Amino acid sequence: MPVVVVESPAKAKTINKYLGSDYTVLASYGHVRDLPPKDGSVDTEHEFDMTWEIGADSRKHVKAIADALKDDNELILATDPDREGEAISWHLEEALRKRRAIKKDTPVSRVVFNAITKSAVTEAMQNPRQVDNDLVHAYLARRALDYLVGFNLSPVLWRKLPGARSAGRVQSVCLRLIVEREMEIEAFNAREYWSVKAILATPRGQEYEARLTVLAGDKLDKYSIENETQAELAVQAINSRDLTVQSVEAKPGSRNPSAPFMTSTLQQEASRKFGMGARQCMNAAQRLYEAGYITYMRTDGIDMAPEAVTAARAEIETRYGKDYVPSSPRIYKNKAKNAQEAHECIRPTDMSRDPGQLAKLETDQRRLYDLVWKRTISCQMEAARLERTTVDIGSNDGQIVMRATGQVVLFDGFLRVYEEGRDDVVVDEDDNRLPQISQGEKADKRTISPEQHFTQPPPRYTEATLVKKMEELGIGRPSTYASVITTIQDREYVRKDKNRLFPEDKGRIVTIFLLNFFRKYVGYDFTAQLEEQLDDVSAGERDYKDVLARFWRDFSAAISETSELRITEVLDVLDDALAPQLYPPREDGTDPRICPKCGEGKLHLKTSRTGGFVGCGNYPECTYTRPIAGEGADGDERLLGMDGEDEIHLKAGRFGPYVQRGEPTPENKKPPRASLPKGWSKDDMDLEKALTLLSLPREIGMHPEGGEIKSNFGRFGPYIMHQLPDDAKPVYANLKDPNDVFEIGMNRAVELLAEKRANGPGRGRGAAVKPLKELGEHPDGGAINVMEGRYGPYVKWEKVNATLPKDVDPKDVTLETAVELVNEKAAKKKPAKKAAAKKAPAKKAATKKTTAKKPAAKKTAAKKEDPSG
Repeated sequence: MPVVVVESPAKAKTINKYLGSDYTVLASYGHVRDLPPKDGSVDTEHEFDMTWEIGADSRKHVKAIADALKDDNELILATDPDREGEAISWHLEEALRKRRAIKKDTPVSRVVFNAITKSAVTEAMQNPRQVDNDLVHAYLARRALDYLVGFNLSPVLWRKLPGARSAGRVQSVCLRLIVEREMEIEAFNAREYWSVKAILATPRGQEYEARLTVLAGDKLDKYSIENETQAELAVQAINSRDLTVQSVEAKPGSRNPSAPFMTSTLQQEASRKFGMGARQCMNAAQRLYEAGYITYMRTDGIDMAPEAVTAARAEIETRYGKDYVPSSPRIYKNKAKNAQEAHECIRPTDMSRDPGQLAKLETDQRRLYDLVWKRTISCQMEAARLERTTVDIGSNDGQIVMRATGQVVLFDGFLRVYEEGRDDVVVDEDDNRLPQISQGEKADKRTISPEQHFTQPPPRYTEATLVKKMEELGIGRPSTYASVITTIQDREYVRKDKNRLFPEDKGRIVTIFLLNFFRKYVGYDFTAQLEEQLDDVSAGERDYKDVLARFWRDFSAAISETSELRITEVLDVLDDALAPQLYPPREDGTDPRICPKCGEGKLHLKTSRTGGFVGCGNYPECTYTRPIAGEGADGDERLLGMDGEDEIHLKAGRFGPYVQRGEPTPENKKPPRASLPKGWSKDDMDLEKALTLLSLPREIGMHPEGGEIKSNFGRFGPYIMHQLPDDAKPVYANLKDPNDVFEIGMNRAVELLAEKRANGPGRGRGAAVKPLKELGEHPDGGAINVMEGRYGPYVKWEKVNATLPKDVDPKDVTLETAVELVNEKAAKKKPAKKAAAKKAPAKKAATKKTTAKKPAAKKTAAKKEDPSG
């Protein structure tokens, strides 16, 4: 009875159902081996030999597979059909051979399927092969490159830029895109221009809109009307003339459907239409794939299997009629740079299974399946037929011409099912519907309105447009987009606000540092060329060790050269590079680098553990600081007013804006300060509000049983506090509304405190919190639930707590997603301590010896995190 190994338990369950009792299907739970997070895991002195170790969490999974092979002497590796899947199979085979679980007579084969359906799995089992060494070599090269960049560049960052975190090969280039876009926006100078539009009417009273295109006999371009005066003169010119329809031109047109989804376009469309992040999208797609609903979701191919095309065309005819089926199937070719088209597009495994039949799916999965089904069906439908109409209306003397445009859909075609979203919506005048207009008829003027416009800076990236840009440049691959974008957010280099990506100060400084000292390695062309070389390796056309040797020769030299620089030298270079953003010209013409507070010191770029900031060179005599971006030359510090002899300032700090009384002095090193509560805008702060905050804690009154009740803001939000004379510790009760801190009365405060005491002793810890959602049993035993915590919702399994990603709704979390999150979190814990907790008392001495050795290395790794990621 052969042992079949796949990545996930959900996939194993589905495949086991198809294969039956003749096979043992087990899960590897992803990768079982990785490079240890320490120096020397890739030996650059000995042909880039790599040291691999089995993760603490993976040992039990490898053991389970090894144990199964004792009874069933055949191994079938059925991991995902891409480079990563090939690598997992290779790692498994290598690990099992080292354990001697695979004997000389053990048959080992590799099977791949693009969809988890009975027919696809059965066909794959009939066509086994060996592990593809070229794909494995491409994986080894990619993993070694990421390691060499991370473990050599990250320490340079830590030493030269306090507060900077790890730097990754692809992540740094992705971060550069976001930072440079922000700098474009900051350097952008808006240009004013005007347009003139009119509401005109036919002799039958039907209204339509037209825009001015010719003025004084000259054709207008976008910037021809520069100001309000010129616009008013244009309005007068139109008002003083009668207008007649000079021409009506109708042209037939058509619109073709979009190609079926690949990974990048699926992520883009899910972001546009549902606001899904790349990681959220891929998690939902993974669940759909494992359940057998869609084909493999990591692909850069848009080709569709012939049988799928036939099924789609048949479904179109059944549902919508023969008119919607084109005479021949549509063939799509990928235009993306470096597209390998190794796999089929992302499509439903069964074209007849429409979204309505999967109503029981969780929200994200249902919405994503709806997208995939509609896009796939529409891509094989007939084009939409349109009629585009252009009407020119002018004066008899030829001085004025206005134009109206519109279109009529003659046949909806694919638009009946699906229309692709747009990244940045622009009003398209061609979408207007025009009434019946005839040449030679008069046009009555109803209203004429000049409109002021300003040119707009380029929009900030969304996850969708960032993926699109990376794809165009050939940076990264389908399987990496989600993890790259997630990583730069997790490292706090970038934040997402209203679906747009903003670089943090820390991310900006890291990018400028890399551009000045490692420009080649964050170059778009260089990164794309390296991806091409890796593609050559996977095709068997290039030796992966040659790629590594060529890269390492120049990169190690750049590392050595930069390591010798002093921090002050690095900061001087960054200060000069960022000068246009840090010190923009002042309106009064004074030197923008002179401190606005003391008027003597010069402003300089400085770094701290929380990122970069601009500070006065006269420190500690002058304590002026401000953020490096977005606050202008006068900084973020603002004097709100005087309270007696004390100045009350609004400042920006590590945890956000705050108010402060006075300045630090040798006698008073920490003057009173208070953070702005959630919902309070720094722009609305005044002296009265600041004094109210600085007066906290507020004394509400004496409790009936003794002791004073106070309200305040704390680390976890607004609260009230009370301590009875006989209590060892005070009781805290949270307040929902920040305004309650200033408004709550005695009766309500006593009631809240009574409720808190009734729930538990001490600090008011109550009975066990009820889960937000009960998910069931973990595969290794024990309940797994979604809980509400101080920092937001999280998944709890035994002693492992895994925070939910910000873009994931607790209601949509599945058991499989939860297992994946807690397993990932558990893998990051210190294995030595975990092992020590489970040792029998008789082996205590051995346990102590083990735990004494390992924590130091793990602590270092935990502190620095894995820089190669």
